[in-house]
Amino acid sequence: MTEHLNIEQMAQKLASADHYLIVCHKNPDGDTIGCAGALYHALTALGKTAAVICADPIPARYAYTGIKLYDGSYQPETVVSVDIASLQLFGERNDVPQLTRHVDLCIDHHAGNGGFADFTLLDASAAAAAEVMTDLIEALGVQLTPQMADCLYTGLSTDTGCFKFPSTTARTHAVAARLIEAGADVQRLNKLLFETRSPQRMEIERMALNSLEYHFDGRCAVICLDRDQIADSGVEPADLEDLTGLPLTIAGVQVGLTLRQQPGGSCRISVRTVAGMDACAIARRLGGGGHNRAAGCELEGNLDNAKAAILAEVEAELTAMDEAAAAAAEQEEA
Repeated sequence: MTEHLNIEQMAQKLASADHYLIVCHKNPDGDTIGCAGALYHALTALGKTAAVICADPIPARYAYTGIKLYDGSYQPETVVSVDIASLQLFGERNDVPQLTRHVDLCIDHHAGNGGFADFTLLDASAAAAAEVMTDLIEALGVQLTPQMADCLYTGLSTDTGCFKFPSTTARTHAVAARLIEAGADVQRLNKLLFETRSPQRMEIERMALNSLEYHFDGRCAVICLDRDQIADSGVEPADLEDLTGLPLTIAGVQVGLTLRQQPGGSCRISVRTVAGMDACAIARRLGGGGHNRAAGCELEGNLDNAKAAILAEVEAELTAMDEAAAAAAEQEEA
């Protein structure tokens, strides 16, 4: 069982050791990378030794974060995970299983966090782990530098869809303002993160749209990509993550599904929903999790079987929503 800490207590834990290993989740996104980068720079500013590890490569687009990857040159005293809700998200490559057999500290914002670390700082009300990390770095007594601010803004903006997702709050904007004041180059970052697409990204989007299917009278849209298409496109994992919101941009769609076959043959499924539809409930029944409007899971087997399994859960959720709406309407009439 993990022990939950507040910001000040976690800051004390981080101040108490000297050699750190910071872990990002597999298929790293802007939030886990941004948090790792900011924490790396904060710890080194305190004179501590730190480095970052990830089972998958850090996409080239995030080179500006200045992350130092772990090279085995020191023995970590403390392992810290950032933006990771469960052990399954650590990944199997790059010596991650061996180096993370024991996780000391976890900094996260997912309500479904599995409590795998000795000590956990969890704020499920935060729109991104970067919100939590911003407060934590300041509690450490470290002044935010422009590079730290760039890292944290990366996490904050990417996990909120550039502040469009419903998880965005007044606090989210207040944290963004603090990062801008600290020197975050938001014009450059917004251009890079949201307005720039590689040729490979455009090619995989074309493939995804060619696979588009509608189900349940157009209330659910599905795109599928097999591992050969992904490999042939040469797309980076971060660009693949950008596709997950594509089905939900279609008028009338309440549930958007993106299925991606992994190199080992399993199928990663991303679930995105409109307000009133619980994406996490859909994914949880298949062993996954996430947030109310954005969740995911990973299933063994081929794409067709995975699609059938997730569509069954979507149908169940749509039926439950319709029944609840009908019952509410009957109650109003009575």
